Amino acid sequence: MTVTTDTASFTASLPGAGRLLALDVGTKTIGTALCDSQWIIASPATLINRAKFTADLAAIQKIVTAQSVKGIVIGLPLNLDGTDSPRTQSTRAFARNLEVLGLPILLWDERWSTAAVERQMIAADITRAKRATRIDSAAAAYILQGAIDRLASS
Repeated sequence: MTVTTDTASFTASLPGAGRLLALDVGTKTIGTALCDSQWIIASPATLINRAKFTADLAAIQKIVTAQSVKGIVIGLPLNLDGTDSPRTQSTRAFARNLEVLGLPILLWDERWSTAAVERQMIAADITRAKRATRIDSAAAAYILQGAIDRLASS
């Protein structure tokens, strides 16, 4: 399977309907989220503490298998002007390494995801400590919801 930013080619490469997994790849953690098989709602899932890639891959593979995931959406941290940054390049490399899973991978613009989620958490009066443990998976859910909304409308 290939890594793409094109929603049409991602959808075409999916083996039918099914759950999608989103990843918000950070330097210390990977936030995860899952959507239902009809692509209606995305929900935060587990937080993976980053280690060597083989350990990260094993943790992701465990989710893929347990949840019957059909495709992966990865947040792409572009600069505000849409250009790549060192983090963008690192995320693209991570996505290419995940191709061993044999699943379609969509890179999705995540420029405002963490800020939007943090604003929502502050508005909900969630403490700073709880925000720190939940923000990455909540950002992954925000990324996935944007992607499935787009996928379902095309």
